[in-house]
Amino acid sequence: MNLSGKTAVVTGAASGIGQATAETLAEAGARVFLGDIARERGEAAAAAIRAKGKQATYVHVDVTDDASLAAFAEAVRAQAGVPDIIVNGAGWGQTKPFWETTPEFWDKVINLNFVGPMKLVKVFLPGMIERKSGKIVNISSDAGRVGSLGESVYSGAKGGLIAFTKALARETARYGINVNCVCPGPTDTPLLEAVPEKIREAFRSAIPFRRFAKPGEIADAVLFFASARSEYITGQVLSVSGGLTMAG
Repeated sequence: MNLSGKTAVVTGAASGIGQATAETLAEAGARVFLGDIARERGEAAAAAIRAKGKQATYVHVDVTDDASLAAFAEAVRAQAGVPDIIVNGAGWGQTKPFWETTPEFWDKVINLNFVGPMKLVKVFLPGMIERKSGKIVNISSDAGRVGSLGESVYSGAKGGLIAFTKALARETARYGINVNCVCPGPTDTPLLEAVPEKIREAFRSAIPFRRFAKPGEIADAVLFFASARSEYITGQVLSVSGGLTMAG
């Protein structure tokens, strides 16, 4: 899958799935803008891609802050115009029973996993509509499809992102824009490392392949949706979970 001549924006690109996605899109030939709140890790991730002879630029962004998003969009447009590909990879959660969570926790989870991705799309979408082309890939979670133990708020936010994906796909198809969603199952990332070992082991034993996904395996699914191979696909939700959640 060749993305030569394409420009991609990836948030959450300083680590985990976002970083793997940035690397994969760059390897396919795209010029990638890595957005993340973690400046040092983001700079290092972009530098590692450039060291392989690929195109990558880190731009600081906090997807929960309107001013930061506006500055991010301005920086990307100034250097490369309207991106061809948007990947919403930023996300965060914490495993705890719902009754132990607080409204402040809800706000953080919902803003980062649902509202932030919507806002990121909003700042670039008018340009995509004017151009009549674009690929938007939202990274949700299987937690948003089927629910997840100890992640009620996170599941709700990711479920909202799935519904947003489908509705936006209907609205933007007339402009030649594809909007799809990748739903990882448990993946070997810093976020998973923070989950209690007892729950991690329960996840692992329930996965038919008996292992967690590698970030690059999620990135491969994103690459498909970002490429010309998915021209006639929109509004779809792809689970990459090693069979943990199978559709009936």
